[in-house]
Amino acid sequence: MAKDKQLGSTTLVREEPAKKAPVVATAAPKPLTSRFGSSEPAPTAALPFGRRNYMIMLAGIGVILLGFFIMSLDKEEFGFGFLGLTLGPLVVFSGFVIEFFAILARPRS
Repeated sequence: MAKDKQLGSTTLVREEPAKKAPVVATAAPKPLTSRFGSSEPAPTAALPFGRRNYMIMLAGIGVILLGFFIMSLDKEEFGFGFLGLTLGPLVVFSGFVIEFFAILARPRS
């Protein structure tokens, strides 16, 4: 904002028009090709776990299912016997521990 010296009021004045940037010729864009070039195949994404990890995970799932099956075998009322309150939950917990180790195990190179 600039003050008008004659009237003493504030007015908006545009000093000079904005200059346009010079036009620069650019090269034509290249046709879209594969990111990795046509001569080499695209790399496959490595799986986060190896075969060993998946086998341990399957074993852990099997142990968890076995624990639930053991809990269902309890003949006491409402499952308050040894199988339903002690052995079954311990087996299920050990299955979850196996799953934990399956996730943390380093895959073999």
